[in-house]
Amino acid sequence: MIVIRSILLMALCTLSGSVYSQTASTTVSLTLPVVTLMDVEPTGSITLSFTRPTEAGNALAAPTPNTSKWINYTSAIASGGLTRRITASVNQIIAGVNIRLQAAAASGAGGGTLGTSAGQVTLTTTPTTIISGIGGAYTGNGANNGHALTISLATNTYANLQAQTNTAIVITYTITE
Repeated sequence: MIVIRSILLMALCTLSGSVYSQTASTTVSLTLPVVTLMDVEPTGSITLSFTRPTEAGNALAAPTPNTSKWINYTSAIASGGLTRRITASVNQIIAGVNIRLQAAAASGAGGGTLGTSAGQVTLTTTPTTIISGIGGAYTGNGANNGHALTISLATNTYANLQAQTNTAIVITYTITE
């Protein structure tokens, strides 16, 4: 009899706990905007200058490539949206000179689906993809975050070279789908 009473008491406690429990709910509205932001760090211009030869018969010496610039970006794509890419172009071509650009693999404090470098490209006035496959991602901000850029010059057709001083070339970077 004591065993039956104990079982009934346990069943009654279990049932009474179920009867008196309560739940509540709250609706949370969430907004995650589409984001497309990009910049080049640090700001400011660079100077690349060919060096004249000191001995007749020698070619111009190409300048040391510049590695001081970094591309940073933040990207949040729409559901089912396309990945993004970054292109680069120049405002003018210098006869006899190739302007080359290479984005390194992403490094630093970022995360997500970071883009892939296209390797070294020769810039023209037509935008050329330098980084592709950017999904929902961020690179971190400033130098040493994102994709390191290497900008270099090389002669292409020596016969087309013409002396120039402080010719400003603008490299335009664009992030797009």
